[in-house]
Amino acid sequence: MELKIIRSETKKEKPTGKLGFGKYFTDHMFIMEYDGTKWTNARIQPFQNLSLSPASSVLHYAQGVFEGAKAYKNKKGEIRMFRLNDNLDRMNDSAARLCMPTFDKKFVYDAIKQLVLIDEDWIPTEDGTALYIRPTMIATEPALGVHASKTYLMYVIVGPAGAYYANGLAPVKLLVEEHYTRAAKGGTGGHKVIGNYAASMKAGEEARAKGYDQAMWLDAKYHRYVEEVGAMNIFFVMDGIVYTPALRGSILPGITRRSVIALLRSHGYKVRECNVDIRKVADAAEKGTLQEIFGTGTAAVISPVGAFGYRGKEYVVNGGEMGDISKKIYDELTGIQSGRYEDKFGWVDIIK
Repeated sequence: MELKIIRSETKKEKPTGKLGFGKYFTDHMFIMEYDGTKWTNARIQPFQNLSLSPASSVLHYAQGVFEGAKAYKNKKGEIRMFRLNDNLDRMNDSAARLCMPTFDKKFVYDAIKQLVLIDEDWIPTEDGTALYIRPTMIATEPALGVHASKTYLMYVIVGPAGAYYANGLAPVKLLVEEHYTRAAKGGTGGHKVIGNYAASMKAGEEARAKGYDQAMWLDAKYHRYVEEVGAMNIFFVMDGIVYTPALRGSILPGITRRSVIALLRSHGYKVRECNVDIRKVADAAEKGTLQEIFGTGTAAVISPVGAFGYRGKEYVVNGGEMGDISKKIYDELTGIQSGRYEDKFGWVDIIK
């Protein structure tokens, strides 16, 4: 399939000041359609609204998936894409889970590369910033009835982004959620599908109303084992050992999570992927053996946790400050992404 490029005749005004996350988008986007048998009409075109039938399947049955990746520009002018191939692999896996068509990963990768290069002057260069890349696939068949759509739309939008949380690397506060459930084994929790995020919003809003930043999810069966946070995987450091919930079908297999585990092990840290009992975490906090908690994700990269609330009590972690391990891993991971540190893992593609 040929990639057509239609350049915008007008340029948007670029943002100034604090970027925030997901607020600004560049001049162009990538888009292609699935006609029931194959992907067609691939193009990079001016950023514009989509036109959908009110009966489109995605609007009624949430048949949609998405991804999140980043590109960086360093002081040498290099444009560096971080683990985009892994994101596209996960997107194809998510699509298959929702009975959606998969795509040619190389073709889409090359199209995103072209999109980033066309809009490269949008890539911010300040510390902690990047060009956020959001591939999305939605079902478009204009027909009601609970069945897989025959037609689909895949598009990619990109935009300059700063810190995911308003306070950047300042430690966040999490509220352990014991009533609502994000996902269960056998469901779609291990895939990046749009319905997962709608299901998580109620708990997140209630946590914020109580002065917390996000909800910390527990397992659906026992409401005892930690799973993840709204936009992040989660890590706990207890007695010098790093624990993170094991991937057993209800937790998103994060690309940043995978990267952090590899970095930790390369430095000799013991990392255990297992069931993490919230009661043992609270007990460790009481005893003073809980040294750090931090979240990981493409949007936030590393987000230290300064406190968590559980059963009416608030537990402060590491004096409410970022811990040494999360600080070290954040510095190294962002250093690899930007080119300050050598990429020994082959995670970065330099496209310019």
